[in-house]
Amino acid sequence: MNTVYAATFRTAHLQTTLESGAEFERKRAMARSESSPIKIILGSSSMARKEILAEMGYEFTVVVSVPTAEIDEKSIRKDKPEDLVMALAEAKAEAIRSRLQSAGQLNPTTLLITADTVVVYKGSIREKPSSKEEAREFIKGYSGSHAEVVGSVLISNLKTGIRKGGWDRAEVYFHDIPDEVIDNLIEEGITFNVAGGLMLEHPLTLPFVEAVVGATDTVMGLSKALTEKLIWEAQQQ
Repeated sequence: MNTVYAATFRTAHLQTTLESGAEFERKRAMARSESSPIKIILGSSSMARKEILAEMGYEFTVVVSVPTAEIDEKSIRKDKPEDLVMALAEAKAEAIRSRLQSAGQLNPTTLLITADTVVVYKGSIREKPSSKEEAREFIKGYSGSHAEVVGSVLISNLKTGIRKGGWDRAEVYFHDIPDEVIDNLIEEGITFNVAGGLMLEHPLTLPFVEAVVGATDTVMGLSKALTEKLIWEAQQQ
């Protein structure tokens, strides 16, 4: 691999990267969350995002939009992945805010977190695979190659109407992934729930990750550093 990537996380350290820092993040955020009346809603059903936000020390409830009923994600198209993930996070936020308002559950002391992630492979934007054939094509493409993950975070202050958003990116390099592993991932069905069919932390995937350039939490769906920054900004008058 090119020496420009010499400082990347190697496979031997990747599991440690995924697991370490949780206690530090929890303590760092706990003092702020305990002293603040702000409530947090995570607008995502993603298990990885829920785990990341919990690691950061925040207590939160989960409210998700129903894409087929509230958001036609396929109708939201952008040429640039950064623009697409921001537009989708905005659409999710608006759908959830409207539903809460209609139900009389719009708590003004609430921050709503929405996010979206896509994978970019050879210049092509990849969202969740829609079939086994597409999932297989996605994962076989990553084998012995690399892909870029672009993820957005949007914080909506439901009291002030202020919205603060941004995006982060990371690159993932893979060793050759055996066909048997690809078959098992597809049969398990997890690939259909994640952008590009790429679930970095999955025990079948992790051994074949050569390096990550950027933050692993960005690849998993929620950048900790970006989320912390935007939560703070969204509370400023």
